[in-house]
Amino acid sequence: MKWQMAGILSVAFVACGAFGAQAQVPQQAPVATQAASSAPPSHVAVVDVGYIFKNHNRFKVAMDKMKDEVMAAENTLKTERDRITGLMEQIKSYGVGTPDYKKLEAEIAKAQGDFNVTAQLQKKDFMDREAKVYLQVYTEVEKAVEAFARQHGIAIVHRIDGDPIDGSDRNQILRGITKPIVYVEPGVDITGDVLKMLNASPVAAGTPAAQPRTR
Repeated sequence: MKWQMAGILSVAFVACGAFGAQAQVPQQAPVATQAASSAPPSHVAVVDVGYIFKNHNRFKVAMDKMKDEVMAAENTLKTERDRITGLMEQIKSYGVGTPDYKKLEAEIAKAQGDFNVTAQLQKKDFMDREAKVYLQVYTEVEKAVEAFARQHGIAIVHRIDGDPIDGSDRNQILRGITKPIVYVEPGVDITGDVLKMLNASPVAAGTPAAQPRTR
């Protein structure tokens, strides 16, 4: 019986070494190290991209700057719109068909046309710039997720939406019940780690720190 127990204990120690535990048998350590280093990634993790965008320092700075530019452009358009409104009030004092009426009518038509073109061009410009900022930040998120996954042996990173569901909003309820992932173990959520990597970038120096991730 003693020899049988010794054999069982020896097998148990070897098995522990194969899984990367502290090997009790010295000759098994090199084998375990080699197996761990050559094993392909097998872990699964999740990341909340929406949360990262909301707390990405440089993204928030870029969006705030663009918001100020949009407001400035809208104020300029408002000034021109008010001028056109004044011309439309002024034309009422002229007789229809008179030279002054026709002249002012042509000026109003030209001003309205220029206003519409300017407004459309500015809207397109801001939308294009906004899209480029989103793409740049999302590319950074992808690279950070890849780097973190490679470092920690993660094979797949699923995207999740951690925003709470408003029970009074039908669209949010539908969004919640159609989520592809129903449950996430907190330990596999790498959102905070990825956000820390992104905000720690030298480019983000001097920007406000992101708030801790909460659910």
